[in-house]
Amino acid sequence: MIAEGILEAAGSRPVAAYALHVASSLLPLGLVASRAGTLMAAADTLEVTVHGRGGHGSQPHRAADPVPAACEIVLALQGMVTRQFDIFDPVVVTVGMFHAGTADNVIPDEASFTATVRSFSPAARAAIQQAAPRLARDIATAHGLTASADYRDGYPVTVNDTAELANAEQAIENVLGGGRFIPLPNAIPGSEDFSYVLEQVPGAFLMLGATPPDADAATAPFNHSSEAVFDDAVLADGAALYAGLALQRLSR
Repeated sequence: MIAEGILEAAGSRPVAAYALHVASSLLPLGLVASRAGTLMAAADTLEVTVHGRGGHGSQPHRAADPVPAACEIVLALQGMVTRQFDIFDPVVVTVGMFHAGTADNVIPDEASFTATVRSFSPAARAAIQQAAPRLARDIATAHGLTASADYRDGYPVTVNDTAELANAEQAIENVLGGGRFIPLPNAIPGSEDFSYVLEQVPGAFLMLGATPPDADAATAPFNHSSEAVFDDAVLADGAALYAGLALQRLSR
């Protein structure tokens, strides 16, 4: 949408941008939460394939087994993010897919895995983009194998503008009343495509609690769960807040 000119569609670029995202847990119904600066993580994808030479499972010395090397890479990635990255500017690597082989007694030619990579600053993101593929290739080399590592950029870090978040807090108080805003102490490891807008337009991304009143916000199924339940009662609050955000900003 940005590439197709949505930010210029009105004839001039927006002076601010705001977004609301409902949450089926963590936030009680009707409360709004956010924070200045980094709010949500960048989300990238790492795909690694270790290339070996297949053979019979009873004679691994006659093959070049890619499975142990791939397993070692997975574990080494976890160690790397704790040793090479600042704990106050963390990186999260989670391997969600791992594939190798077709039978218990056959050493496969290849072993592959795919991971999601989360980071909270452009600097940490740039560093892991270089470090993760290098680690995979070097460990494979140490085993006498080769590895291909494809690092794909996903959503960038979601960063709230401090002034626009303050404007949003005022709009929340004006529209919804006092005590409805909660400042988040930490960034959220999830990611958001609204980050692309905030790279070009100052603004704020806000979380709106939609937890049913009979559910415990601390334990209710979270967004994207097949058991997530959202209370439609917040629709009116969300619509009113969008209007209030625009009016509050235009009055400056």
